[in-house]
Amino acid sequence: MKNKSIVCEGREIQVATDLIRLGARLQMLEAETHLSRERLLKLYREVKGVSPPKGMLPFSTDWFLTWQPNIHASLFMSFHRFLHEHSDVRGVDATIKAYRMYLEHVEHHGMEAVLSITRAWTLVRFLDAKMLKYATCKCCGGQFVADAFDLTANFVCGLCHVPARAGKTRRKAPLGEILTV
Repeated sequence: MKNKSIVCEGREIQVATDLIRLGARLQMLEAETHLSRERLLKLYREVKGVSPPKGMLPFSTDWFLTWQPNIHASLFMSFHRFLHEHSDVRGVDATIKAYRMYLEHVEHHGMEAVLSITRAWTLVRFLDAKMLKYATCKCCGGQFVADAFDLTANFVCGLCHVPARAGKTRRKAPLGEILTV
């Protein structure tokens, strides 16, 4: 039996607590910490006051490629990439910080967050596994999430070429404002 450092265990509890407060699913907590399932269940109940939701994690790249989720996924990934390029923040810490930046940004622009922390974490894993990639819009030059097998030489993003029925639901801010960082 290994000796566990109290400091390391405390750090894992803090990461798990941060993820729970952001709405993470139990499977994500299990993947990102070495805490037992029983401890995570107890911690979840303590932090949220309820048992964690049941069900499977999303496992489809298709969701990230539809119009509005793609814009939000691309925004989140721009924060995530910025942290990787300009700081020492890595792994789950980068995901947490990028997700907080994403939440602040959409809140500042009066929009609702489309991306959950679990979807954001899944998105990072899909990009790391090369199931998704970045494509540069030939109109605006922005970097957007795209299917790994799509040809992207003439890629045009969903902001430069808005689909006909896109945005017909209620919204609080103009479309172009969401990516203004």
